[in-house]
Amino acid sequence: MSAVENMRKMPRQSRARDTVEVVLEAAAQVLEMSGEAGFNTNAVAERAGVSIGALYRYFPDKAAILRALALRETEAHRDAVLAVVEGERGEVARDRAIIRTFVGAFAGRTRARRIAVSALLARADHAELAERFAAAEAGLTDAQGRSLTRVQAFVLSRAVHGAMRAAVLEGVDFLESQALEDELVRLSRAYLAAL
Repeated sequence: MSAVENMRKMPRQSRARDTVEVVLEAAAQVLEMSGEAGFNTNAVAERAGVSIGALYRYFPDKAAILRALALRETEAHRDAVLAVVEGERGEVARDRAIIRTFVGAFAGRTRARRIAVSALLARADHAELAERFAAAEAGLTDAQGRSLTRVQAFVLSRAVHGAMRAAVLEGVDFLESQALEDELVRLSRAYLAAL
């Protein structure tokens, strides 16, 4: 579901964009503190310090807020992964840096992210979501720096993404652990070695 379908009115002015950001940040805070049971438009408006009318100007209901929050998180995550894919080699191996960035995107506020991601996945156009990551996947390489084929990039990215999605949605206690990062790197390297 596109951002346009999520919102009643697309903010054009800086002040309006700021209001939307404040509402989304407040939504994340309410979700993290109170969970889905305590999440409603009144609680979000109160936490954001805006009138309920101002909130409804941009979001028709709490489901739209959840989807917009999840899309915001998805965009930030994609941009971070893309920066690693396109960037110079850092202190750690590139595959580990990509996976670390991927895991880091879900660090903190796991309760809020889990609820928002669940809402997004329930009504999302999965092809549209996949398209958002196409540029990052196109930059994936093997250990020798050769580009992966489209199919190889698909299989590798979905294997890692599937494990991460399950960890987030299941609320595992090792989501932010070094052990999970290490296992995802091992999965990735085993697949690449088998090519």
